[in-house]
Amino acid sequence: MMQALVTGATSGIGRAIALALHGAGYAVTAIGRDPVALDDLGRLGLHPLRLDLSDAEAVRNSLAGLAPDVLVNNAGMMPPLLPFDELDEADIDRAVSVNLTSALRVTRAIVPGMKARGGGHLFFTGSTAGHAPFAKLAVYCATKAAIGGFAQALRLDLAPHGLRVTEIVAGRVETGLYKDLLSPEAREAMYAGQSAVQPEDVAAMVLAALRLPKSVDVARFDILPTHQATVTGAQKKDD
Repeated sequence: MMQALVTGATSGIGRAIALALHGAGYAVTAIGRDPVALDDLGRLGLHPLRLDLSDAEAVRNSLAGLAPDVLVNNAGMMPPLLPFDELDEADIDRAVSVNLTSALRVTRAIVPGMKARGGGHLFFTGSTAGHAPFAKLAVYCATKAAIGGFAQALRLDLAPHGLRVTEIVAGRVETGLYKDLLSPEAREAMYAGQSAVQPEDVAAMVLAALRLPKSVDVARFDILPTHQATVTGAQKKDD
């Protein structure tokens, strides 16, 4: 049975991808920190793994025995929506650790085995914020831009070994990313009128990329709401 490893698998895009891979026949190890959500995934037939990705030694030890054919680096968080100079240093450090360092750490642990086996597919959940500026999101933009640059350079490193790398560039997706940052009313307005991509849509794209011939690598896919006409979310105006 093919194996998959998904970080940030307890909610949103990560959970949808983990469940889609499970449904496609993969043995899925789902990494997260929420014990209740992990137990739920376990009841659904996935292999839950509670792991703090900021703990380098724990990551090395926990992943040492795994041999996934698919790695989805999805773990991420949104720092407070403030101008950069008003952010606490702790929030800056946490965003860099969760959004960037953890992906590098997990990838470093998994890639040698993929190379030795001569195959594998790595996905990185990026964002339109990594390719365009957004006010009050300087740190988030920086971490997602770094993920994009890393994924594309890694693809060149790994292509000679038969490994594929895909960057997921998501626009407005209806997840809990803003749960602690925006009021319920603000979130409702953001997602009104079916104006957001659903996590299951992103998962469907991941499966589509996996099903392509091994000779084809989707280096990056952008997935946006139909009405999100630009990466910044602005609507196109009629001429």
